[in-house]
Parts: sequence; structure tokens; C-alpha cells
Amino acid sequence: MGPVIDSNEAIRCEYISTILHTAVSLLEDLMITPQANINTGRVDYAIKKIINEILEEIICITESKPFQTTLSVCQNLLQCQSACDMNIKMNKKKRKASDVFNPDYEYVYGIVSTGTDWYFTLHSTEGIYSTSRTEYRISLTENTLKDSTELRKNVKRILEVIVGLLMDRASVSREPATKKRHVEEITNVL
Repeated sequence: MGPVIDSNEAIRCEYISTILHTAVSLLEDLMITPQANINTGRVDYAIKKIINEILEEIICITESKPFQTTLSVCQNLLQCQSACDMNIKMNKKKRKASDVFNPDYEYVYGIVSTGTDWYFTLHSTEGIYSTSRTEYRISLTENTLKDSTELRKNVKRILEVIVGLLMDRASVSREPATKKRHVEEITNVL
């Protein structure tokens, strides 16, 4: 596909899509939906956990933009909030009568990428957290594409983060109290 420098959003999305599809393919019971509709509109990618043949829970929302990272992060956080609301609504329909008085709690991971820069967040019903203290970057210049050693190292590093986030969110119980405890543990580590 060539270098990303001065490329359009479609080329950048190809790189992003390849990495996201690879991460999802490494895990079971997950699917990726490009251009998914949620309450606030269309998102670039929604990664969902397949619960059964008719239920899917959104676990990650990804926004890809060529520039304007700050605006993209804000947009992604709003999308994650909407995904949390959708998950809560779906879970309320499946709750037992004894759980009706438990407070609702949900969290969704957010990923924003320009194709080269990658940012990771966690949006919960009680707060927003950055899940990445380190800058994650994939250099996609002509030189990097000629000698792929650094490229492979950086792609592997980003794949490890994405797979880790997806595994974490896919493995946690659907019960609000369990999710809340889990996020509290995660944020204490951050």
C-alpha cells in the first residue's frame, strides 16, 4: 500500500483495518463491524462480543482519522459512552428480577488511530481513563517499509495492547458489580 505520509484517510484505514482484524482473529467469540451504527451515529469500527445468536455486546469502539487527534479522542469517548448506554439497555432486558435494584455499570475500550499513532482509553459509566501511558507509534515511511524490523516490532507491540484490551473486556462477567470491581482493579494499576 505504500507509506502513509501524505496519504488519504482510506489508505490509513486499510492499515488500521488490517491490525484490528488481525487482533480480533486471534480471539474467539468476537467480531468486528466496520461502519457500525450506534446511538450517536456511525463509528469506524465496533468490536463486539458474541453472546448468543441474537445478542452482541460492544466491547471496543475504534475511530480512525488522518489528523486532529484531540478531536478524534473526544469523538471516540462520546461513541464509547453511547456504546455503554446500548450495552446497559441490552443487559437490563436480560436481568433477573433480583438484580433490578443493582446500579448499572458498564465499560468499553476506545481506540483512536491515525494509522501511525495509536491511543487507548477506557470509558466507564463512572469515568474515563487512559490505558496507555506510553506513546504507541508505527512508522510507515518509505525507509521503514524497506527494512521491516522496526515496523514488525511496533506492529507487534500495538497488537499485544489491542489483544490484551479485547481479552480483558471479553472475559469479564456481564454482571455490573463484577465489571465495576474489575475496572477498579485496572485503574489502580494504571
